[in-house]
Amino acid sequence: MIDAPFFVKRLSLPGRHPIWLFLALVIAGLIAIPVFAVVSSLFSINWALWQQLAETVLGEYILNSLILMLGVGLGVLVLGVSTAWLVTLCQFPGSRYLEWGLLLPLSAPAYLLAYTYTNLLDYYGPVQSWLRDLLGWQSATDYWFPSIRSLWGAMALFVLVLYPYVYLLARVAFLEQGLACLEASRSLGCGPWQSFWRVALPLARPAIVSGVALALMETLNDFGTVQYFGVNTFTTGIYNTWFGQGERNGAAQLAVLLMLFILALLLLEAWSRQRAKYYQTSSAHHPLPRYALKGWRCLAALILTGLPLLLGFVAPATYLAYLCWAYAQEVGENNFFQLASHSLLVSSMTAVLAVVLGLVLAYGQRLEQGLLLRIAVRIAALGYAIPGSVIAVGVLIPAGYFDNRLDAWMRATFGLSTGLLLSGTLVILVYAYLVRFLAVGFGALESSLTKIKPSLDDAARSLGKSPLQVLLNVHLPLMSGGILTAVMLVFVDVMKELPATLVIRPFNFDTLAIRVYQYASDERLTEAAAPALAIIVVGLLPVILLSVQIAKSRPPSSSRLS
Repeated sequence: MIDAPFFVKRLSLPGRHPIWLFLALVIAGLIAIPVFAVVSSLFSINWALWQQLAETVLGEYILNSLILMLGVGLGVLVLGVSTAWLVTLCQFPGSRYLEWGLLLPLSAPAYLLAYTYTNLLDYYGPVQSWLRDLLGWQSATDYWFPSIRSLWGAMALFVLVLYPYVYLLARVAFLEQGLACLEASRSLGCGPWQSFWRVALPLARPAIVSGVALALMETLNDFGTVQYFGVNTFTTGIYNTWFGQGERNGAAQLAVLLMLFILALLLLEAWSRQRAKYYQTSSAHHPLPRYALKGWRCLAALILTGLPLLLGFVAPATYLAYLCWAYAQEVGENNFFQLASHSLLVSSMTAVLAVVLGLVLAYGQRLEQGLLLRIAVRIAALGYAIPGSVIAVGVLIPAGYFDNRLDAWMRATFGLSTGLLLSGTLVILVYAYLVRFLAVGFGALESSLTKIKPSLDDAARSLGKSPLQVLLNVHLPLMSGGILTAVMLVFVDVMKELPATLVIRPFNFDTLAIRVYQYASDERLTEAAAPALAIIVVGLLPVILLSVQIAKSRPPSSSRLS
């Protein structure tokens, strides 16, 4: 058995498995390299560049990002919480189907909705063309129609795509509150609205804040939507500074500013959980009373829960399917299968590696309970909170430094040029994906592993099995569901990732997401329909899994209350 270095043994005492600690530290170190590379750019600030940015676009980056965060935060908060409450505690036609239907917008990244709705609502699109034919309008001067390509349009699309984060967590929180709280509120004379506002909402606040924080991090990560709509944010600024002005350090320093926004969100979420700790002593599996809605209340509930599903999934997916069917010949002439094979390749490689590394972290955490390992795990899980554009900058800086140093040494020593060994390769692209999405796989694996009783470990060890044998022979068979979930979640996230792929991908290596972005930039949505629809179909896999889990965990409803 490979022994761990002496300093790791010292740091891991009184632990019994230093090799797992050593592996976890190595993984955490590799994940942390891009973050340190970005932060190190602060030691070489180009003040002339920053003066130029401050005088031109920096204020716009900050203002647009703040407005987007404020608008999207309020939108997902209102929409996610209200829909979660209605389908969980109210009875109206279709409410059972809407429980899982409201998750469907998660399958479509925001940039796909941006391209689809632009084509739908543009001057020559079907909506305005139908209105002109119906009302007899001749030109754009005869009427006013809101432009989807704007800051407010981007905000609306983000809300439609990201509200399921709040909906899912709020719904789970409402289900876990159980019957006792609602009965207590009703016994004190509270009606449905008062029970929601004074009891259910405060109890669910930590989960709701976590959902809003996730939605805002995804908003700050987006590149395709804001770039297509011409909204200057930090992600477009990083891309323009690096590739438009050739300022690598300037792009990295903008990335540091973006990381400060993310850090503020993480601190807000942590503060909310610490300031709001509530405990439910009764069982959460008693039947929940559901309020029967009638008349205008029923109609309002149907509209409030049906519109997000219609606008966030049904309308764009149906339109993309129509384009694929109506323009099948054009769609088939655009190397769709080659693009799909590229996406499948990088997604599969990343998913497998993420599961392997995630297992090392999760099992090492199970064996070693020390502070050092907990810190390593936190560092390794940090990547998901960092936007893809920041990770792309952080990956390319050390990769370029390594390639240049090695090439210079080889030239000086052997007279040979090694060229670029890492930059512009699949290796560095998959590495960037791992930095970004390892936390997704680790979360699913950790959740599955914690459900296995420690007594099974003790029994296996008493039979002479090593920790590795216990993992392979005992835990992995019991974790099959968690492993499948981790693989699927990472696979789908990589399939949809645009900012990191756009910056890091090898030359002439396009994926489905890249080709959709390229076609949409050229206003060729017809050719983009097939890869866009493929991304949505693949994205349905984790949504279906979440829907099944919710259906299994849902307590039955009891007598309906009017």
